[in-house]
Amino acid sequence: MKIDRIHHVAYRCKDAKQTVEWYRDMLNMDFVLAIAEDHVPSTHEPDPYMHVFIDAGAGNILAFFELPTKPEMGRDENTPEWVQHIAFKVKDRDTLIEYREHLEKKGVEVLGVTDHSIFHSIYFFDPNGHRIELACDDPAAEAMNRKLDAVKWDMLEEWAKTRRAPRHAAWMHEKELSEI
Repeated sequence: MKIDRIHHVAYRCKDAKQTVEWYRDMLNMDFVLAIAEDHVPSTHEPDPYMHVFIDAGAGNILAFFELPTKPEMGRDENTPEWVQHIAFKVKDRDTLIEYREHLEKKGVEVLGVTDHSIFHSIYFFDPNGHRIELACDDPAAEAMNRKLDAVKWDMLEEWAKTRRAPRHAAWMHEKELSEI
């Protein structure tokens, strides 16, 4: 028994129409489905909602719930903004830079390009306050991923014991740290 793939990932939004239009206009994603109910199907709780589904490419669906009767949405104040995010893969660095330029022209504040060694990213927020990452693989990612794969369990075990960053993959950021 094994999971086939993610069916969809759902988040809350402030305004379903604004969210669909933003993802269409900013990230060229297609609006594929809307479901609206007055009762939650799983719990039967009386609570009207709008549930929208957006095509994030390759069968990946990003969904949002607008919940007009609930208190204003917030975020986990104990978790830094950079931790919780939605990451989407783009073809290459040129595409990443095209997106950055497109987003900035539309008034979206973009952080990066950030070099993570095995991939490169830009970061920004959607109108709901969700942090979004666009990432492309580094051309040398395949070789680096093999090196990382060889040490992943050792790293995890060391982390579980010490709660300190293991040095098994320090090579990933040594160049970056030497530039500081």
